[in-house]
Amino acid sequence: MENLIEIAHLCKQYGAFSLKDVNLTLPAGSIVGLIGENGAGKTTTLKSLLGLIRPDEGQINLMGLDAQKEGVRAHREIGVVLDECCFHEHLTPAHLERILSPLFPSWDPAYYAALLRRFALDPTKCVKALSRGMKTKLSLACAMAHHPRLLILDEATSGLDPVVRSEMLDLFLEFIQDDSRGILMSTHITTDLERVADYIVLLQHGQVRLAGEKDQMLERFAVAQLHQGEEASIRSADRGPLRRHGFGAEMLVADRRAFSRAYPHIPLNRATLDDIMVFYGKGEM
Repeated sequence: MENLIEIAHLCKQYGAFSLKDVNLTLPAGSIVGLIGENGAGKTTTLKSLLGLIRPDEGQINLMGLDAQKEGVRAHREIGVVLDECCFHEHLTPAHLERILSPLFPSWDPAYYAALLRRFALDPTKCVKALSRGMKTKLSLACAMAHHPRLLILDEATSGLDPVVRSEMLDLFLEFIQDDSRGILMSTHITTDLERVADYIVLLQHGQVRLAGEKDQMLERFAVAQLHQGEEASIRSADRGPLRRHGFGAEMLVADRRAFSRAYPHIPLNRATLDDIMVFYGKGEM
């Protein structure tokens, strides 16, 4: 299977912050969810992919092309949606087509018009008159009108109501029905990723802390409910990030089945992606 994104040993220094040895792969036909706290390095990684910043070290390949040497060619097959609409408020969808279509040889006017109809977007209505959800839909229509192979989404669904988010997620799943395409999706809304993502990459302090298939991750991880001081009875090899509270503690368990066999008296709850992110971000190690 072809990889649409291959990042190897990516490094970037920004004052006190550094992106350190980031590796990430996005196979065609899949959605990769990029998660982590604010400042974890998600946006820096995406900007490196898009050529907006130059990495200090590392290699980025996009659809088999070296992003530094052949970035312009690769970017013609990429659609990008950011968390904030970047279009001037006085432009309309019709204006945007006249501006963007010359940039993409594969721009499809009929498909763009179909997307506007699907999203109930008036081609003559200015951006400033649109709600946040409608601006996101417009950004997505512009990103998809040239039939990209790769979508890069940076908090594209944040701030949207559940109905609009659900509509967006349905469209993302439709997009990857063509298994030559893929999506890299950075978001804090981990429930969206639980619904659509195939793989998860957790960034923490500029490093990849955890990466793998989403379904396997959710099947494997659990949260153990511990009484006061009970963590002392758990072997060091079985311990994970810990969060204390007034009556005891909760601990993230990396192998639910093995832990349950070793400590059958300790209750376990299945972990969500939110749990995993919070424990790795805020738990005691």
